[in-house]
Amino acid sequence: MLSPAVDNLVAQLSRLPGVGSRTAHRLAFHLLQRPEDEALALASAITDVKERVRFCRECGNLTEDEVCAICLDARRDHSLICVVEQPVDLLSVERTSEFRGLYHVNPNMTGEATAAYLADRLRGRVRVTRLASGLPVGGDLEYADEVTLGRALTGRREM
Repeated sequence: MLSPAVDNLVAQLSRLPGVGSRTAHRLAFHLLQRPEDEALALASAITDVKERVRFCRECGNLTEDEVCAICLDARRDHSLICVVEQPVDLLSVERTSEFRGLYHVNPNMTGEATAAYLADRLRGRVRVTRLASGLPVGGDLEYADEVTLGRALTGRREM
């Protein structure tokens, strides 16, 4: 029913995480209604990021240089390393402004497996910790998974 070009756009958009067929159609029609320069600006941004962005050779974070700004920052504590599963997790930690060390991004393994491996290999030589985990204040127990609920029970403190 639609043109092959629109069908292709919908197909490509639906490959994005969290974008189903209906959302892909809505995005495609939105792009068709926008001025050409806006749609081409989006296409250019995608091309630009694919050509310029790479992984930091030190930590695996996203950067446009060989080494990311975090690794180059002499004010960071080089004795602390936070292992995260993907660059978006690094951004979440950075937004807190609480961690001032370096990172190790491991997009090929789960963060849990990497943390367990490192803790085992480094035991007795360095201090290895993990983020506290549990339930958000006011959160409903029915929506908590078993692992989170179990950790919340294990890590409970005196009131």
